[in-house]
Amino acid sequence: MGAFFVIFAGLLASGIPIALTLGIAGTAYLYLSGNGMMVLMLPQRMMAGIDQFVLMTIPLFLLAGALMNVGGVTDRIVHFARAMVGHRRGGMSSVSILSSGFFAGISGSATAEASALGSILIPTMGRQGMPPAYAAALIAVSSIMGPIIPPSITMIIYGVLSGTSIGQLFLAGIVPGMAIAVGLLIYASWRAKRDGFPVTERMGGRDRWKATGRTLPALLLPAIILVGIKAGIFTPTEAAAVAVAYALVIGFAYRDLSLRRVWEALIATTLVSASILFITSMASIVSFVFTLEQVPQHIGDLVLTITEHPFLILLLLNIFLLILGMFLEPISILILTMPILLKFQALIGMDPVQFGMVVVLNVVIGMATPPVGILLFIASAISGEPVTRVIREAMPLIAICIAILALVALVPAMSLFVPEMLF
Repeated sequence: MGAFFVIFAGLLASGIPIALTLGIAGTAYLYLSGNGMMVLMLPQRMMAGIDQFVLMTIPLFLLAGALMNVGGVTDRIVHFARAMVGHRRGGMSSVSILSSGFFAGISGSATAEASALGSILIPTMGRQGMPPAYAAALIAVSSIMGPIIPPSITMIIYGVLSGTSIGQLFLAGIVPGMAIAVGLLIYASWRAKRDGFPVTERMGGRDRWKATGRTLPALLLPAIILVGIKAGIFTPTEAAAVAVAYALVIGFAYRDLSLRRVWEALIATTLVSASILFITSMASIVSFVFTLEQVPQHIGDLVLTITEHPFLILLLLNIFLLILGMFLEPISILILTMPILLKFQALIGMDPVQFGMVVVLNVVIGMATPPVGILLFIASAISGEPVTRVIREAMPLIAICIAILALVALVPAMSLFVPEMLF
């Protein structure tokens, strides 16, 4: 397997897209290992990797989020958050965190969240007197709530690959997502007092009620999805279709959607969905190679030679996933490592839902972790600040997220309380 990892690292370092890197490295390894005839099976493996009904949830949830975004929901969420907490010292930092939490219940994607909210809130925080690098770091790190608070594209992929209930994974993300939001809000409040950020004028009661009324329909979407799945009214795939219909209804009801904007949302969704499914199909090649060479079993045996203590195994797993998350996007990591992850779960003996939350938290925190966390670069590009400054400001925020990750890994109730209460 050394040849595979050398080829993979070389292609990745040369700037070749991750999807092609996975496919080329897997195919090349089959030839080099004397299994060239098995290349004929790869088209079948690629199709089998994406020929799953539940994967329809991905383009549908992406479309619902895109419709909400082009329909002006992002602006209404920011306005609502500002009406609630904008009057506090450095209130726009709190607005950014709350907006990320609310938007997470619609988009399910960290990169979409960072791009949509960053373009609005980073300049606004700058005008309120906050350092642009701090504003960018706040957007980058708070955007990791996108794949944690349901619905979540990353959880869907994990559920498909591991056989874990997607509905329970959605519910398991509620408490960790809220914990991250609370932790970031506490830090933002402390930072605002320490640096003397300005105080903005409080909105009047009438304006606050108006902002609530205009935003409430969008904020009800996650509740509709979770209640519908829990009550057995619809499956996760059907819930995604309901989300699209709901987004269309409220968009046209508020006269924020037009046929042109719907077309724009369809194009954006098609491009993102195609890239996700292409990565999924290419990663199926690597999964086939790993299964052929019994990589999960070898890694499991290697870990057991180091330690048999579940806590130390869990610590090694977290470090491994955080490092991968710095360099690869979550879906690629899950598809690439799922056989290994399931081996780790068996060694640890952790509940599948709790283990799923630990894995998802790791890979999405990695997206905001230096040196190459993609969310840091998105926020840096929007703010115009050097990424080194953004990283410096992000470190305390990342530490808060890692502390929440440790709680989720060590305290089962952090992820299992809501699913056990409702199922």
